[in-house]
Amino acid sequence: MPPRISIIIPCYNEEEAFSFCRRAIGEVLAGLIRKGKVGADSKIVFVNDGSKDKTWELIEAACREDSLFAGICLSRNFGHQYAVLAGLQAAPGDALISIDADLQDDVSVIETMVNHFINGSDVVYGVREDRSMDTAFKRFTALAFYRLMQGLGAKSVFNHADYRLMSRRAVEALSEFHESALYLRGLMPLIGFTQSTVSYKRAVRVAGETKYPLSKMIALSLNAITSLSSYPLRLITLTAIIGVVVSLMLACYVLAVRLSLPTQAVPGWASVVLPVLFIGSLNLLASGVIGEYVARVFDEVKSRPRYFISFKHNLD
Repeated sequence: MPPRISIIIPCYNEEEAFSFCRRAIGEVLAGLIRKGKVGADSKIVFVNDGSKDKTWELIEAACREDSLFAGICLSRNFGHQYAVLAGLQAAPGDALISIDADLQDDVSVIETMVNHFINGSDVVYGVREDRSMDTAFKRFTALAFYRLMQGLGAKSVFNHADYRLMSRRAVEALSEFHESALYLRGLMPLIGFTQSTVSYKRAVRVAGETKYPLSKMIALSLNAITSLSSYPLRLITLTAIIGVVVSLMLACYVLAVRLSLPTQAVPGWASVVLPVLFIGSLNLLASGVIGEYVARVFDEVKSRPRYFISFKHNLD
């Protein structure tokens, strides 16, 4: 029997891109069904993440017109990572593929992902071959982020976003993680099982504009760092040691100036102002890092639900 798959597509204000996405991914899945690669009961599951435009109406229309499509409507906007998780946990299938609605990820490699799954892979990562379509700023920040995560000791797949295939048992393993600060691409390596990658070239957005501005990218980066690495806390201790060494060197410099050039030294300025500014900055930095982790602990101990579903269509 060919495997039953579900393709999960999180949508937030994707009214302009929806028809393109529906047609492109619908053709891919229909082709796989004709070839006998996947079961005839496979689904394309759109997850409406609290859109303010007509995205949900378009999803409902697609579900009425064709049983190939299914829909999940979240009660409000919970964020991209939670929309993907909601789709993974609610959709049926032996394997589940997550992909964004903007069609920047190459849908033609879905068949390659399915082949990897049939050959025994539980997780198949879609990895970008290059970032030539990104702006210079986006390329620089993305490269810096991946290098930072490696430096902090957090496992991640370079140039992988949220385009991946997961087997049912991999999804069940993912459901055992209950953290509120969700960063899916960082949790995948922790699951284990058999993992593989497929490469593709990233295209321009098919319509509309990005739903991941700089503010959301920064928030996602903070989630990634604080949920996967405790190194910043250790860095505070290292910074304190460096601060002590610098303070001692500064004290030696001030003493040398006082003894060798007494006429050029303004009494009291260096010994008071510079240490206060330096140590004060260290204290603020340490308080900020500790505060970020305390905030994460505060969110985790509340154990609030990560999302709520308002409606479902064509899901059994």
